[in-house]
Amino acid sequence: MEPSVVQRFFTRHDGDYLFARWGRPVVPIVFGVDDTTLSVVKGAIEAVMSMAGHSMSDTDPELGGNFLWFFFRDWGELLETPDLDKLVPDLLPLVTRLESEGANRYRLYRFDDGGAIKAVFTFLCMDDALSEVPAEDLALAEATLASLLWAEEAFSGAGPLGQAAGQIILRPDIAAIISAAYDPVMPDVASDPSHAIRLAARIGDIA
Repeated sequence: MEPSVVQRFFTRHDGDYLFARWGRPVVPIVFGVDDTTLSVVKGAIEAVMSMAGHSMSDTDPELGGNFLWFFFRDWGELLETPDLDKLVPDLLPLVTRLESEGANRYRLYRFDDGGAIKAVFTFLCMDDALSEVPAEDLALAEATLASLLWAEEAFSGAGPLGQAAGQIILRPDIAAIISAAYDPVMPDVASDPSHAIRLAARIGDIA
């Protein structure tokens, strides 16, 4: 994979390069689903983190859980969730904006002092369109999107999933980027585009 291709996945709207990966074990907590869907979501998270070579845990010593998923039918339900406004800054204007945009998903990152990912909030408003997506596909896509700090338009042309032999899978190029990004010798955070060159080199080694 050419470094220029890798670079586009982490180049922001303003032209700045910004990469971040999880800097601590991932601890998922899922709200609003039954036990069957819960196992699907956690299975998808485990699959992505295992591929990345990143660890998971039962609890985060600072936050308790650090990868929070919320499934709901209406954005207004978030305003009724106890103490969520303490975790999500400006919750009311955020909900108002997402409702006005007709959004059905939103992802919020929190970072540690060094800039590594320390928490991700994944909000999924299960409207008619999102409800038609198989739980396995939705969970795999969202786990992938939360694995790194991707650029805003990283997946504007095509999502992170693809098809092989009639099955939905994680795109091989995206899987390669994630695996290379979590190489122990790579940094948790990078703002220099030369980081993309190092990623591309590791992708070549993996291939």
